[in-house]
Amino acid sequence: MSGPKGSSRNDLKVRVKTARGRRLSSTRWLERQLNDPYVREAKKLGYKSRAAFKLQEMDDKYGLLKPGMKVLDLGAAPGGWLQVAAQKVGSVGGDGRVLGIDLLEIEPIAGCETMQMDFLDDDAEEKLLAMMDGPMDLVVSDMAAATTGHKPTDHLRTTHLCECALDFAIRVLAPNGGFVAKVFQGGATGSLMETLKQNFKFVKHVKPNASRKESVELYVVAQGFRGGHKPANSRADG
Repeated sequence: MSGPKGSSRNDLKVRVKTARGRRLSSTRWLERQLNDPYVREAKKLGYKSRAAFKLQEMDDKYGLLKPGMKVLDLGAAPGGWLQVAAQKVGSVGGDGRVLGIDLLEIEPIAGCETMQMDFLDDDAEEKLLAMMDGPMDLVVSDMAAATTGHKPTDHLRTTHLCECALDFAIRVLAPNGGFVAKVFQGGATGSLMETLKQNFKFVKHVKPNASRKESVELYVVAQGFRGGHKPANSRADG
């Protein structure tokens, strides 16, 4: 199942009154959450977040996750993508393995190994390599920089996170592996797109249905890791 079914005509939209001490923006956010079919379906199915459906949709379309795969999730909290990956690769009682890290603490998830850490820390690579103990078949990243309200700045900051995630993925992916990462409107361009095309046989921008219409987020999906090409912004270059 890749997402909730269409809403019935009998569904009633929930209206939230502005309470004393609550800002209008908070009221709108709460109202949106209560009326979001993906939020309701996520609760129904026990997913940590509605974001689980984004990965499900991309997997349904591109076949990203297969039994026995080893998956690394960068920016994994609260864990929706980890749950989907664990189900698909069989990390509970099977041969699959799912690892996740985040700045925030991740509550335990069956079949997943997690660590609280900053991916951009100087010692992050060393910790991750020890945690992985071998190549990964898929590296995914739903990381996004805190928004400033200035779209060009937000795009650049999130693109930098994608570049760092790609840099690391190129170091640790097994042959024919895959990479999925969040980018903002405008997508992966310039040297980032060049590096993706050098290293992967297939590169595509995707906006899942589960991504809110008003959101500027996109995802880049890359498959068929070639290996052997140096990242455009290698950390090794200092």
